[in-house]
Amino acid sequence: MRTISHFVGGAVVEGTSGRFGDVFDPNTGKVQARVALASASELDAAIANAKAAQPAWAATNPQRRARVMFEFKRLLEIHMDELAELLSSEHGKVVADSKGDIQRGLEVIEFACGIPHLLKGEYTQGAGPGIDVYSMRQALGVVAGITPFNFPAMIPMWMFGPAIACGNAFILKPSERDPSVPVRLAQLMMEAGLPPGILNVVHGDKDCVEGILDHKDVKAVSFVGSSDIAQSVFQRAGAAGKRVQAMGGAKNHGLVLPDADLDQAVADIIGAAYGSAGERCMALPVVVPVGAKTADALRERLVDAIGGLRVGVSTDQDAHYGPVVSAAHKARIESYIQMGVDEGAELVVDGRGFSLQGHEDGFFVGPTLFDRVQPTSRSYQDEIFGPVLQMVRAETLEEGIGLASRHQYGNGVAIFTRNGDAAREFADQVEVGMVGINVPIPVPVAYHSFGGWKRSGFGDLNQYGMDGVKFYTRTKTVTQRWPKGGAVLDQSFVIPTMR
Repeated sequence: MRTISHFVGGAVVEGTSGRFGDVFDPNTGKVQARVALASASELDAAIANAKAAQPAWAATNPQRRARVMFEFKRLLEIHMDELAELLSSEHGKVVADSKGDIQRGLEVIEFACGIPHLLKGEYTQGAGPGIDVYSMRQALGVVAGITPFNFPAMIPMWMFGPAIACGNAFILKPSERDPSVPVRLAQLMMEAGLPPGILNVVHGDKDCVEGILDHKDVKAVSFVGSSDIAQSVFQRAGAAGKRVQAMGGAKNHGLVLPDADLDQAVADIIGAAYGSAGERCMALPVVVPVGAKTADALRERLVDAIGGLRVGVSTDQDAHYGPVVSAAHKARIESYIQMGVDEGAELVVDGRGFSLQGHEDGFFVGPTLFDRVQPTSRSYQDEIFGPVLQMVRAETLEEGIGLASRHQYGNGVAIFTRNGDAAREFADQVEVGMVGINVPIPVPVAYHSFGGWKRSGFGDLNQYGMDGVKFYTRTKTVTQRWPKGGAVLDQSFVIPTMR
């Protein structure tokens, strides 16, 4: 049985806790490896290693740090196929989708290559008589990222790319369901020239997470996962005096107006709803057609498109999506399908009981479509995180905006229309953090930032972009004067002014 170990101080470190987690192949349903789960002492050792290494890295000039990022980018491109196949073998998403996972992380690394410019402070000459004021951005020290199973390459790079470029040392606690790619990324960072101890990967479960949140030497925590846990992470780490960004769940809506290009809208919705088996926080699990005529036409086309979907193993080049990550998650998704039926929604396409010949024990769920879902139902309110698309009918644009705005989650939203005025009104009024106009998955490019509203995001700063740079640094402002002599004692007792 293959064992996946920690990566600390620039080397693979065998676990000593005696505790392990199973890593499955979702295509077969069988255990393919085991991952070491860290003890408190192992986590302490990794953080101590990072703390010792960080000052010298922070003192390295930004241009040299950027060169490590440039080389890491080059290595990612060389090893793209290897990383994608490894990712798919543990997550279940098809290889082409895994390459997209890696590519979106690589784009943030490209952004981090510009760190010499991004870290520049501000300067004011002559703010007062002989007084200059300047500011600088300095690294926090040791920071940590706790990442989910659904993007085992992209989200770690969203976090450790900016953090390390800014001069911090990073502790990565990836999902124990698909831990191999994070370790491989750390190895490639070492190959790119990163000093030992600056990027450490520590595997673990709830105990490891709590250890990170409570540890006095961890100055900031970035988290992505479910909203309940995100809120708990935000509160616990915040109470410990840490800077926190905690991204939670989602229930993204896609409004379809009567003037939309239905061919394009259907293609986009199908891909966004069922791609990666719906295991994306920026998936599109709710479609809101405006008007009965639009709803009927959209439903007919969706049913036809679903009929052409191919569910297959991760290595099937013709498959649109593969299995979900675990047997427990498959059971959860199917329980929500039954919940929708019990709540009175119309089950148009039922994906339960899907079986792939030769892979009968794999964690497969067929594409599912509901119509006439009620906004009061729990299956609508909750995040299902699977290949389940729910249709909620609306009569007006305002009603559709209200549905997305009132929902507990506010991660992403999209509108499909040819009407610029309607699109502008939608973007202005909808209470959601990321908006797509004829774009079904509006994940911002690397030089903007990613973040949802309401229970989709806790904390003041978003991920990557300039928000990422701000999150992983603190500003120091210096007011300086070089005396010329002739000071008057009495004036030193008055609050300083710039007159």
